[in-house]
Amino acid sequence: MEHQAPTLTPDTYKAILDQVGDGVYVLDEDDRIVYWNAAREALTGYTAQETLGHRCSDELLKHVDSTGRQVCFDGCPMKAARVDGQPRQTEVFLHHKQGHRVPVRVHVRPLRDTSGNPVAAVQSFVDITDKLAVLEQVKQLEDLAYLDPLTGLANRRFLEQTLEARLGEADRYGWTLGVIMMDIDHFKAVNDTYGHEAGDRVLQMVARTLRGVTRSYDLVGRWGGEEFMALLTNTSSDDLLAIAERYRALVEQSDVVVDGKRLQVTISLGAALAEDSFDTVHLLVARADESLYRSKHAGRNRVTLYDSAPQLRATLTS
Repeated sequence: MEHQAPTLTPDTYKAILDQVGDGVYVLDEDDRIVYWNAAREALTGYTAQETLGHRCSDELLKHVDSTGRQVCFDGCPMKAARVDGQPRQTEVFLHHKQGHRVPVRVHVRPLRDTSGNPVAAVQSFVDITDKLAVLEQVKQLEDLAYLDPLTGLANRRFLEQTLEARLGEADRYGWTLGVIMMDIDHFKAVNDTYGHEAGDRVLQMVARTLRGVTRSYDLVGRWGGEEFMALLTNTSSDDLLAIAERYRALVEQSDVVVDGKRLQVTISLGAALAEDSFDTVHLLVARADESLYRSKHAGRNRVTLYDSAPQLRATLTS
């Protein structure tokens, strides 16, 4: 007895895709979103009702690369796949509804008509944040009272103790160690203009963005007020600059909605490497702080790397 294959309707396919763990959405030939699955809702915070019919370039998704470049306007893999019919894979940072950036790996494939011509494109993506490591770290910090309650990051006490321990490891094993100090620009004006509740939301947004792009074996925490610190193990001066610049660019491309308006902030950063076996927490932080001051003095929203030579190197934003 022959068994006939079941007839699958479009609604059945949608129901199947809604059970997939990866985020999936489809663009038509006009770059409008025509499908948005349940996983996409969970990973972005945006529902299908909020996105269907919109274009990727609308003020909604705003995907950027690691330099902060807006991919929707320059180098969109979905548009390219629909033009040349070639699949693509890349890593971008999506814009969560809460305002922060989330690192994702995307896979794009063209959809073809009956003649084989690419007419639309489907994108699937997966969150590449090391969530298990983050959750384990948060639990450990809670257990030891090392958690900053507002941002969910490590607090100053834990940062100082970890920096002391890593300086010792760097001395014993010959590893390199870098520190990045970060400060939200004009944060007092945010509190004065929008209120302290909005200021708290800005702190949380910046914290989520920093945590999402920090390597699993590094540490980012709240130093105090609107200041944050990152500790980077086994890093070079070039890597330190590149990571600091990534922090800067992605915070600049994040936002929170306050009273119906999108509120964006920038950060200034100062970076320094541990120099020798006689380095201390106080000296290393002081050098990073000095570099942060140079970034502030030079116009804010930039990175300065401390150099033991008389001059300091800085990467300036456009």
